[in-house]
Amino acid sequence: MNTVDGSGDRTAVIGFVGLGNMGGPMCRRLLDAGYAVVAFDLSADALASATAAGALAAESAADVARRCDVFLTSLPRPDHVEQVMRGPGGALAELRAGSVWVDLTTNRTSLVHALADEAPAGVAVVDSPVTGAVDGARNGRLTLFIGGHDGDVARVRPILEHLGMVIHCGGLGTGNAVKLVTNQLWFINAAAIGEAFALGMANGVELGTLWEAIQHSVGDSFVVRHDAPSIFAGHYDPSFTLDLCNKDLGLIAELAERVGAPLPVTETARQRFLDATERYGASAAELHVVRQLEEDANLSMRLDGDWTPPWEA
Repeated sequence: MNTVDGSGDRTAVIGFVGLGNMGGPMCRRLLDAGYAVVAFDLSADALASATAAGALAAESAADVARRCDVFLTSLPRPDHVEQVMRGPGGALAELRAGSVWVDLTTNRTSLVHALADEAPAGVAVVDSPVTGAVDGARNGRLTLFIGGHDGDVARVRPILEHLGMVIHCGGLGTGNAVKLVTNQLWFINAAAIGEAFALGMANGVELGTLWEAIQHSVGDSFVVRHDAPSIFAGHYDPSFTLDLCNKDLGLIAELAERVGAPLPVTETARQRFLDATERYGASAAELHVVRQLEEDANLSMRLDGDWTPPWEA
């Protein structure tokens, strides 16, 4: 086993579990950077895609843990992390002394702490959820919010920087707190952008003109620039589902309990996503929260243009 010392030494073996919309591209970024990667996913197709790119296939998450120096998990939900790490044949107990587990999942902070407490002696744990969507994962332009001890963060930073910008947020769990704050703002903006478009269109402003004006104003945001084209194209970005939005909004609500005061804007945004889920189903694309308003206001927010889907950018 190699020691990960922060030098970026390519002799460290990377383990990667979770090769979906985000994990698959991140795994390929590490392969392209020259690391040996041992990978696993329940999806045979996802695993085959990773092995075609040069990864070594493992038989299970536990098998990955036994074979690597740095163990990365990128999973949709906290319960998936718990199952992979704690469940029958769980990976946590198989991690070797001197290794580091980096959880890239948007996770529950209390679960991250609990699993860290259960890790074998000599195993370091950091949380490092990511933001930047599928195109950011493909192109190495993610932002990673990492929480953990300074020394542990320094050990894995050179590896994670192949995925994007790394921001050390504080101790273990703070990475997820920051990620959920950024998602809080994302969901509020996603719910609001449809209302903004509807307000302008109902008062005689052409949609393309309105979008251009917003981009050059105090109303500009990532949602305006990155997500609005998915509304214009009419696919509403299926790379992230309403179910995942509601999962994150539930985690945000848990953090909000510590504030000691209501967060009415956040609570309203959460209800808008729940309403969209009731109408379209949990598997519908995230921006159906805007489609719901289009239907209710009898407006179409289709706009002609060369709108490259984010997962192809």
